[in-house]
Amino acid sequence: MSYPPKLRNERRHEDELADIVLGYLAEHPDASDTLEGIAEWWIMRQRTRVEVTTLVKVLRYLAESSLLEKIEEGDNPRYRLKADVHGPPS
Repeated sequence: MSYPPKLRNERRHEDELADIVLGYLAEHPDASDTLEGIAEWWIMRQRTRVEVTTLVKVLRYLAESSLLEKIEEGDNPRYRLKADVHGPPS
């Protein structure tokens, strides 16, 4: 049986949320919270973690593509638009 695209997307989203909740509980087996607490703390925390992981990849790609310049090597490098990307000053 094939589900319509909207139902497939809803199911995928529900599966993602289930994975997040179970992942949080795997890290914190004694945790308990309300619906609001789970939404605010468990879900948002995991999504932020995933976004940061993805952002690291994106920044690395943009720097390797010479669109961004990585400055200040070390634990907290900074990124900026590479000077020649936006053209000469007017």
